[in-house]
Amino acid sequence: VQLVESGGGLVQPGASLRLSCAASGFTFDDYAMNWVRQPPGKGLEWISGISWNGGRAEYGGSMEGRFTISRDNAKNTLYLQIDRLKSDDTAVYYCAKAHGRLPSSRDINGLPRGQGTQVTVSS
Repeated sequence: VQLVESGGGLVQPGASLRLSCAASGFTFDDYAMNWVRQPPGKGLEWISGISWNGGRAEYGGSMEGRFTISRDNAKNTLYLQIDRLKSDDTAVYYCAKAHGRLPSSRDINGLPRGQGTQVTVSS
C-alpha cells in the first residue's frame, strides 16, 4: 500500500485548499478511503470517509459543512476540499485506506496511511 498526500501549505484564515492522495499498491476501487488529521500535540482525528464507489460519504461531527471528500477511481486518487479554513484546522493531514468498502471512523490508528501533508492556517 502506497499513499502519497499533497496540496498542503501555509494559507490565511478563510482560504480554501484541495488536498490530494495518490494511491497505489492495491485495488483502489475495492476499498473505502478516509481522511484523518493530527493537530500539533494531539492525537489523530477522523475527518471523513468515502465508500469504494464514492456513493456514500460520512463526516466527523464537527467537520460537515466545510469539508468535502471525493474520489476518482479512474485516477486512483482521493481528494479533500477544505473551505473557510480556520487556525484550528492547522494539522498534518493523512489519507488512510479502510479495511472494507464502507466508511468508518473506527480504528483510525490502525489504518495504513501516507506520510501526510502539512496544512498551516495563519495570518
